[in-house]
Amino acid sequence: MKKKILIIDDEVNIGLLLSKFLIRNGFEVSNAITGTSAMEILTNENFDLVLCDYRLEDTDGREILIKIKENYPTTGVIIITGYSDIKLAVELIKLGAYDYITKPLYPDEILNTINKALETQRALNDNKGSGKKNSAESESDYVNYTEYIDGQSEVSSTLLKQIQLIAPTSYSIILTGKSGTGKECVAKTIHLNSLRRDKPFVAMDCGSLTKELAGSEFFGHEKGSFTGALYTKIGHFEQANGGTLFLDEIGNLSYEIQATLLRTVQERKVKRIGSTKEIDLDVRIIVATNENLSENILKGTFREDLYHRFNEFSIHIPSLKKRGNDILIFADKFLAIANQELNKNIRGFSEGVKICFLNYGWPGNVRELKNVIRRVALLTDGNEIQVDVLPLELSNFAKDYDHESALAQLRMKTYDKPKDLRDAAQDAEFDTILNALKEVNFNKTKAAKALKIDRKTLYNKIRAIKFGNGKNSEKG
Repeated sequence: MKKKILIIDDEVNIGLLLSKFLIRNGFEVSNAITGTSAMEILTNENFDLVLCDYRLEDTDGREILIKIKENYPTTGVIIITGYSDIKLAVELIKLGAYDYITKPLYPDEILNTINKALETQRALNDNKGSGKKNSAESESDYVNYTEYIDGQSEVSSTLLKQIQLIAPTSYSIILTGKSGTGKECVAKTIHLNSLRRDKPFVAMDCGSLTKELAGSEFFGHEKGSFTGALYTKIGHFEQANGGTLFLDEIGNLSYEIQATLLRTVQERKVKRIGSTKEIDLDVRIIVATNENLSENILKGTFREDLYHRFNEFSIHIPSLKKRGNDILIFADKFLAIANQELNKNIRGFSEGVKICFLNYGWPGNVRELKNVIRRVALLTDGNEIQVDVLPLELSNFAKDYDHESALAQLRMKTYDKPKDLRDAAQDAEFDTILNALKEVNFNKTKAAKALKIDRKTLYNKIRAIKFGNGKNSEKG
C-alpha cells in the first residue's frame, strides 16, 4: 500500500513539481494551497505525512503543525521554509515536527528526509496502537524501528536484550560492527525506547567531516563569525538538545576535534563559533565505528579519555553472515517492502535462491541484502524469485552448494570402507580441496590459487569426485 502525503504550499508550481516527483517515487500525493483547505482534506482522508510550507496566505506552518498534532497525532509533519531561522527551527521540532527543510529543495534530501520521517512515525504508531506506555519501563514497551533487529538466532536475541536493557537509561553508548550492519538503526531503536523518544534524534556522519567544517557542524556558528558564514547555523549538539545525538564513524575525527568534543561532553555546554553565550546541553550520545578504537588509542589516533567518556556501555552489531537463518527472515521482510514499492505480489524465493543467500558471505551485510532484494524483485515477473536474476557473485553459490553437498555425501560413503594407500591419498586430496573451498566461501578461483593449481584443474578434480570418475567411481 502506497504511503499518502499531503503537500501544503501556496506556490502552486512548487507544489505541483514536488507532487510529480513524489508520485514518481511511489507515493500517493494530494495538494492544498491554504491552511483551511488542508484541514478540510485531513478531515476526510488519512495521511502518513504532511509537507507544509511555513508561510501560507491564511496561516503559517506553526499553527498547522499544532492542529495536526492535536487532531491527527499519527501523522508526521515536515516543515518547508524559504529561509533559515534557528529559533524557529528549534521551536518547530519541539512542537513535534519531524524536521524542517529550507528552500531551494533538493530531490535527494527531500526523499531521504521523507523516508526517515515515515519510518520513525510508523514505529511510534505501532507502539501507540498496541497500547504500550511512553516510558519504556518494561520489555513489553519495546518499539522496533527496523524489522531486521529482531531475529530468531542467538546473536539477534542477545542484541535485542542489550537494546532493551540500555534504552531506558541515559548511558552513552559505543556501537561497533562492520559497515552495513545497521548501527544507525540500532541507535534509532534505542532512542525510540528511551525516555527521550519525543525529543530529537540527530544523526551525524563524522566520516565526511573536514577539520575546517567539524567545529561548525558540531557547535554551530554566528553570522559573520568567519569568511563564508553568511547566516547563523545551529550545530548538531544544539539540534539534539533534550534528545539523542548519534555520531557515526567517530574514529575518523581528527585529534584536534576530539579534544574540543571532549570538553563539550565533559562540561555539557556548547558555544557557537563567534558567540560568547554558552548553551546548556542535555544530550544522550551514541557513537558508532567499524574500527577498533582500542587499537586506535595505541596508535595515538584516538583519545583514551574521550573513549572512556563514550564507553559507558557498548554493543556489538553482528555481521549478517553470523545471524544464520535470520537471513531468510530479513529477506522475506525486505521482499514485502519491495512488493509494496513496486506494486508486485512476489510470494517468495526458490530453494536455490535460499541456498545462495545462506552460503554467500554478505560483505555489505544487511544493506547489501536489502539492495539485492530490491534489484531481484524488479527483475522478477513471476511469483517466485529464481537464481537466474541474482547478481553473479550470489548465483555462483547455487553451483558451489551442489559441489559441497556432493563432496560431503561422497565423504560419508568412502569412510566406511577399507582403505589402501591410493584410497588414503585420494581422501587426503579430497579433504584438502574441501577445506580450501570452505576457507574462501567456495570461491573456486581463490581456492585454486590457495592450492597452487589452475582453476581448470580444480574443476576437473571436483567433477571427478562429484560424478565418480577415477578410483572414487568404484566406491559409489
